[in-house]
Amino acid sequence: MSYKIAVLGPIPYDHITTSKGMKIVKYGCATHPVIALAKLMEGIGTVAPVTHIRKKDTAAVRELLGAYDNIELETIFDEADQGDVIQLRFVDQNNRLEKQTAFMPPISPRDVQLVLDSDVFVGVPISDYEVPLETLRYIHAHRKPDAITIFDAHGPTTTVTTTGDRLRRFWVERDLWLPYIDILKMNIEEAGCCWFKKEYAEDELTETYQELSETDMADFARYVLNLGLKALCITLDARGCMVYSLDAQGEMKADFVKSVWVEEVIDTTGCGDSFAGGLAFGLLEDRDNYVRAAQFANALGALRTQGTTFDVFRTRAETEEIIRMSYGG
Repeated sequence: MSYKIAVLGPIPYDHITTSKGMKIVKYGCATHPVIALAKLMEGIGTVAPVTHIRKKDTAAVRELLGAYDNIELETIFDEADQGDVIQLRFVDQNNRLEKQTAFMPPISPRDVQLVLDSDVFVGVPISDYEVPLETLRYIHAHRKPDAITIFDAHGPTTTVTTTGDRLRRFWVERDLWLPYIDILKMNIEEAGCCWFKKEYAEDELTETYQELSETDMADFARYVLNLGLKALCITLDARGCMVYSLDAQGEMKADFVKSVWVEEVIDTTGCGDSFAGGLAFGLLEDRDNYVRAAQFANALGALRTQGTTFDVFRTRAETEEIIRMSYGG
């Protein structure tokens, strides 16, 4: 059987300064899960990035992705001559200051026409306009009956100001999106932008941002699962991730999946995007095994930290061996 995964999101031209002062310039975001999945799916399927880029980046992007025989290039669009350009300066391993100086057009229903035969759709927006609700709704209405949609909350919890500053925002319209998402993925900071109080004290939001507690996360998970979400995955930085789902009796399960250990972290850019790709691959052949999918996700996130190029990603056999060494079985 041949599988197909569509990855919706930008391919930004990233200018990165790591927490150790290393400067990196490369294409990012969707590029990470696309290449990681291409290596995992060699011989069993294809990957289709859906994105908009600048004409000046077309040759380089096509050369980068065209090196993999199972990456489809038909849905990389440059007609609008617009693509993301991002500046990232890490203040520590997990936190960074971000500027955006150029913007891709939103991915529209028309843009996904050629990938509606996909088994899994992975949305990895980095800003709140890139993969709009209209497009998720269209995919949901026209995808194959057994297809699933994975969505990264990084997009709708991030906005860009008129000065190019990229800032967190509350995903107040969250419930309008949930009917068109099967697996929702986010980090612990983004979770705080998705599960918020109905009313704040007048001066409360001026205080230091607080992460959700374990109880808060469980309450959030129970709420979104009861609205139809199949699974919620919240990453916990270097610790691993929490996976919430419902069992056959409709009771919520909360599984902690520890991280894949690495000796040294070199570059964390694209870890969340790679994690989303790992979820997609892990669910290709077993749609209900969310813990196994999270193990693939953790493996890809860990591999992403191990260098500044895409050579960090491994074949399916090599990745499965990493999972066996980390989790047993």
